[in-house]
Order: sequence, then structure tokens, then C-alpha cells
Amino acid sequence: MAATVALALAPALTGCSSDGSKDGAGPKATPSGQVLTPGPGGGSGAPTATPGGSPDPSATGSGAGTGGTGTTPQPSAGGSVPAPAPSASGPSSTATLVTVTRSGGMKGQTSSLVIKGDGSFLRLDAQAKAVSGDKLSAAALAKLRTALQEADFAHLPRISMPDRPVADAFTYAFAYGGYEVAAAQTTLPAPLSKVLGALPPFDPR
Repeated sequence: MAATVALALAPALTGCSSDGSKDGAGPKATPSGQVLTPGPGGGSGAPTATPGGSPDPSATGSGAGTGGTGTTPQPSAGGSVPAPAPSASGPSSTATLVTVTRSGGMKGQTSSLVIKGDGSFLRLDAQAKAVSGDKLSAAALAKLRTALQEADFAHLPRISMPDRPVADAFTYAFAYGGYEVAAAQTTLPAPLSKVLGALPPFDPR
């Protein structure tokens, strides 16, 4: 009777592992501590969690180092647009260099010369309408620039007029470098006489 009972229990005991679970049916622990759940057909399934409860990044397929920080990738150097360099150009050559207005004289007329930085100039009438225009040569423009610089407008008297007006004399008004000075023909400071000598004629020829 005892031999019969032993033979009946033998198949049941051979299907059990030493830990009390059936072979291929119970969970198995990997050396790293991950628990492998049994898959269909008794094979090992995907790892579920580490003992600490955090998923293994290698099991989810997400790349290492992402970490869910939400950091926006910076554009590459090749795709960046460089900021425009500051402009290094000086004052425009078409800006006004000097304006000289002449009034009085025998005919009592008023006319003006407006000279640009590139030497081009206009003659204007009393209504500031252009009458004619031309351009100074490079040498003439250099002479005018030198006369204007040497005149030192910052230290010239703003108005130079005689005690008694002179009949038929001209009066000149200069505008240069942010300064405006006026002088009668008979009391014209010497530096301004040089400026007048470097100007083109007021009347077209």
C-alpha cells in the first residue's frame, strides 16, 4: 500500500521546482533584480519593474538621458541667422555741406547756394526754388572744405554788421556744421572771405 502511494505522488513532485512553483510557470528574477513575467507558452516576458519600482529605460525603448526634462533643443550653428553687423558708413555724400545765402546788392535780390558733400550744388532763388545746378571739381571741393574747417564757425561772431548800413552792399548768411552766422560785406570776417572765395558763383553764367 505504501509503494502505491509513493508512485502516485512522484509525478506531482517532479513538476515542482525547489521554490514551490511549477517549472516555466512562475516569475523569475534576473541578476539585476528585474522580475520577468511569464509570457505565452511559458517563455520569459518583458521586464516589468525594478525592485525600486521605477521602470527600466532599456525595456521601454526610450533613449537614455531624456529624463522628461522638457528642454527645447537649441538650433544648430548652421541654421542660425547672424545678426546684421553695425553700419560703418559715414555721413551721406548727398547731405548738405554748407548753405550760403546772399541778399541785397544793387538789385536787392536774394539767392542761395546749397552745396552737398559730394560737391554737387544748387542755386536757389528768393522763393527757394532751384534755378540751376552743377558740381565742383575734386580740387574745388577740397579747397572749400579746407576753408570751412579753418573758419572755425564755433568761435565766429554770430552777427557782424556795420554801425551804418552801406548802400548796395551784400549781406551773407552761412549755415555749416550746425552753426549759423551772418555778416555784411563790409564787415565780413577774414575766415568767411576765404569761404566765399571757394564758393561757385551765385549767378549762373
